[in-house]
Amino acid sequence: MIIEGRVWKFGDNINTDLIIAGKYKFDTLDMRELAKHAFEAILPDFAEKVKEGDIIVAGRNFGCGSSREQAPQVLKALGLKVIVAESFARIFFRNAINSGILALECEGISKAVEEGEVLRVILDKGVAENVNKGVVLRFKPLPKFLEEIFMEGGFIPYVKKNKGIKIE
Repeated sequence: MIIEGRVWKFGDNINTDLIIAGKYKFDTLDMRELAKHAFEAILPDFAEKVKEGDIIVAGRNFGCGSSREQAPQVLKALGLKVIVAESFARIFFRNAINSGILALECEGISKAVEEGEVLRVILDKGVAENVNKGVVLRFKPLPKFLEEIFMEGGFIPYVKKNKGIKIE
């Protein structure tokens, strides 16, 4: 699978409250409505400008803070399919995969890509390529089980399709 998109770049320690402020989580369960507030504290017009297929590139510890499941869910609602970061907070990593959004750790990505450039992710080969500069980085591919969850659109659709969890 190949995913290609325009990059939105963030630094280190982007916490879940910056992704979607906790003050909104009790207002609605509609992720499209919540998504209108994504990153508003640091990029007030992010939700208006992001396009389906865009990619987030970030530094270390992306998604730190609370275990707020809405954080990856609002990013998915905006049409993002992949986040490539130096590292993720572990609970955000699993919440992202379970929500049907890829969370890929790629050392050096935050220095190799600038905002607005195009990133191509070749999932099965573990390759992230800056299309503009020709810079190619490698990441550790996801375990097959996590890739299958993503391919089904998240954990719930995966369980429904397989009538449980496949154990091999």
